[in-house]
Amino acid sequence: MVKIAVCGAAGRMGGRIIVAVHEAEGVELSGALERLGHPMLGQDAGLIAGCGKLGIEITDNLNEAVKGCDVLIDFTTPKVSLKNLEVCGLFRKAIVIGSTGFTAEELALAQELAKDIPVVLAPNMSVGVNVCFKVLADIAKILGDDFDVEIVEAHHRMKKDAPSGTAVRMGEVVAGALGRDYRQVANCHREGITGERPKKEIGMQTIRGGDIVGDHTVYFIGQGERIELTHRAHTRDMFSRGSVRAARWVVSRQPGMYDMQDVLGLR
Repeated sequence: MVKIAVCGAAGRMGGRIIVAVHEAEGVELSGALERLGHPMLGQDAGLIAGCGKLGIEITDNLNEAVKGCDVLIDFTTPKVSLKNLEVCGLFRKAIVIGSTGFTAEELALAQELAKDIPVVLAPNMSVGVNVCFKVLADIAKILGDDFDVEIVEAHHRMKKDAPSGTAVRMGEVVAGALGRDYRQVANCHREGITGERPKKEIGMQTIRGGDIVGDHTVYFIGQGERIELTHRAHTRDMFSRGSVRAARWVVSRQPGMYDMQDVLGLR
């Protein structure tokens, strides 16, 4: 049995991960973490997640939780994830990170820390979204520079980063397939007299509202035709199931940085 500890255990995503661990074969919940002072500390993680009593109390003791697990699943924030990655390195434990909003410097630090332990870091753990990543590269290569690319993403009103990590990865995939530097061609804001659209620009548009789990559409717009590739998330369960799949996969890997393309064998 692969022992899994979950960070952010009392949150919306953490709860769904706990349920996914409980329902999956070959894994078991060994720890549930929350921040210092959280009102759910000491409560049974299964009861809080809604899957029945599991005998695992929510704790703020990161070291003890990491020591007792084979892999930590973390959907929190970049700063918290980097701290958790560092502690996992101390105890030589694997980690699966689904946090988004990393800066280039934070990603570089994560890469450095991944030299000691196996790490899966992906902005989206959905199988469907990762198939989209692969398909997007193929579409972009075939269409080339004759089609303009626009990406529109929509999420719930409480999401803190924009554009979403998934939208950014989609932009990076398309830019890479077209031989462009995403950071140089991405345009996240249009207002006023903007002038003609640069040929190699990739537009990034953001919608926030209500309880949208996550919608992403990539437009390839040509003369007289367009292609739209859309993925819509109906629940968070696809992310939680994907993270458990990644956790099962990563524990037997060599130290290094991986993503869901590796987990799914799509690379």
